[in-house]
Amino acid sequence: MNEIKIFSPATVANVACGFDVLGFCLDSIGDEMVIRKTDKKGIFITKIEGGFKLPYEAELNVAGVSALAMYHALKPEGGFEIEIHKKIKPGSGIGSSAASAVGSVFGMNQLLGRPLNKTQLTAFAMKGEALASKCEHADNLAPALFGGFTLVKSLEPLEILQIPTPNDMFVTIIHPQIEIKTSEARAILPKEVALTKAVAQWANFGSLIHALHTSDFGLIQRSLNDVIVEPYRSQLIPNYFEVKTETLKAGALGAGISGSGPSIFSLSKGLETANNVADAMKKAYNKTGIDFDIHVSKINKEGVKVL
Repeated sequence: MNEIKIFSPATVANVACGFDVLGFCLDSIGDEMVIRKTDKKGIFITKIEGGFKLPYEAELNVAGVSALAMYHALKPEGGFEIEIHKKIKPGSGIGSSAASAVGSVFGMNQLLGRPLNKTQLTAFAMKGEALASKCEHADNLAPALFGGFTLVKSLEPLEILQIPTPNDMFVTIIHPQIEIKTSEARAILPKEVALTKAVAQWANFGSLIHALHTSDFGLIQRSLNDVIVEPYRSQLIPNYFEVKTETLKAGALGAGISGSGPSIFSLSKGLETANNVADAMKKAYNKTGIDFDIHVSKINKEGVKVL
């Protein structure tokens, strides 16, 4: 096999109280990428579609940086060409850079006979993700590779834990057509937090992990609360709290900022409720005059895949 076409999914990171360590994978939103072997040594980005201004130079492109890291480590005989059919808008808060970083290393690994496991692929993808966010983190990368909910136990050594996904769980996401750069959204966060807030966040996070293991939707609802990051990043998103309030009225389990924003996610039990939440989000955001997209998706338990 000399060429492969893949689907690299969008993801939601942080999931309210799980800043930088928790994420989950989306089913209906993602990039498509084509990876092919070439006799010429090196990594070459040959096509970028989607209308976004992304660099063709491998060392300046997220997909290229992660591919180069893996390429230099494995030292294969030839090289690889990468086509990116970009469907996740950069800066949207649903893992656009992660999808690119994951797609290139996953495709290369497939063409090389799968010598690396998913944790090893995550480590290489982190090099590309760091280009976009100015630091290495894996809360978008891990769910894109593993599928479902994932917890980044540690970065050194890298350890990813797969968390069960309750059946009948759906996500609704509104994506306002504004851009928030991850690096900028990180810069506004405090360097220190009060111990009382830290304890509340730990309690919510631990409860959420337990609730996902036990499919306790009531506990999920009581745990989706972020007392540390949301107060700062919500300032960057017009009508954020109005959208969140309306989703809860429509029956959502909870809502929060997807990654660094501007997308807002909401988790629901059942497709009908998720669609009702979508209607509530539309109504709340129509008042802003800002264009937006809305997606309703089941949680993707497979992650990146061959098409």
